[in-house]
Parts: sequence; structure tokens; C-alpha cells
Amino acid sequence: MSQQPSPPLQLDETASQTGGPYVHIGLAPEQAGFQIFEKNFGNVLTDGATPGQRIVLEGTVFDGSGTPMRDVLIEIWQADASGHYAHPADPAPSSWRGWGRTGADFKTGRYRFETVKPGRVPGPDGKLQAPHIAMILFARGINLGLHTRVYFGDEAAANAEDGVLQGIEWEVRRPTLIAQLEERDGALVYRFDVRVQGPTPAEETVFFDV
Repeated sequence: MSQQPSPPLQLDETASQTGGPYVHIGLAPEQAGFQIFEKNFGNVLTDGATPGQRIVLEGTVFDGSGTPMRDVLIEIWQADASGHYAHPADPAPSSWRGWGRTGADFKTGRYRFETVKPGRVPGPDGKLQAPHIAMILFARGINLGLHTRVYFGDEAAANAEDGVLQGIEWEVRRPTLIAQLEERDGALVYRFDVRVQGPTPAEETVFFDV
């Protein structure tokens, strides 16, 4: 007598969990008043020996109601001023880390990074991408980190050639990835606000499926 095949095994999906409400205590404890790490990750990516044009990247992350998210954690990763990453796949790996982490200010909701303006890097098709910074957000109510990009408002010509930026089908949404330059006391400050949800597509930041 032939044996009947066993029914397919049914596996339940693993439950998910959001990154909060105290994500900053585990990932940016110094900001929360806890001295846990010997060397804390911070929002200042430069030192006196870092080549490149110094800039400040700052802004506020807003939730769907337009309220600043004061418990959001933000990470950035970028190329150096010559357009090279600190990664072995780069043909000329940078000795500069190009990575930073910070939480939003608990009172104002504003985040801030001190870094250098990145150079242009080649895309998958070999064409140069516009200068940009990769950004990821972690916060309450977010199951997976939200990935986006920061482009620069004073790089209009390069932005017009960037395959990723121009590949966003809804042209009205492309400006949500553009940081605007403000000069303050001689410093170059790029303002980049993030809106996790918006009343219209034009007001909601574009996120990428990475």
C-alpha cells in the first residue's frame, strides 16, 4: 500500500515589534543620560584632519499629525568629499568612516549632524550620481527602518542627472528629498525635514525599499 504524502507544514509568521518607545536608550544612551559605551556614536563626523567642505545637516522629523517626533533615532552614511565610501567594494576605499548616529532633541525634536559635503559617486549604470547622503530612521510605530536620501538644493545640475532622483515617477515628490541651504554665521546649514506621512503626496517624504 502506498503511503499518503504528509500535508505541507504550516509555520506561523514571527511577530514583529516596533523600535520604541525607548530606542534611544539602547542605541544613543549618552543622549538619554546613560554612560554605557566606552566610545559613543555621535552626530559629529569630522575632526581637524577630515578633508572637504564642512556642512551642517539638520531638520525635524514629523509624524502623520504634523507633530515633531522627539524620540526618533537617525543614522546617516555618505561618501567622502572625493566620492569614496569606507567600504571594501569601493575602488579606492576612504579612510573616513562617513557614518553617524543621533537622536532628535528631546525638547525641540530637531536633529543635527556636522559633516562634509559628499562627492559624486558612480551609480549601477556607471553614471555619476548627484552628491547625497543616505539616511535611515528608527522610531515608535515603525516596524522597519525608513530609508531615504538627502540631496542638496544648490546642486541642481547634478540632481537633474541623478538616476535615482529622476526615477521617482511622481515629479511632485522629488523635492521632498532636497535639503535647502541656509547660511548662518558663516556656516553652511542644509535644512532637511522628514514627514513620515503627509496630507498630500507632495508633502510626504519619499522612502526607498532597500
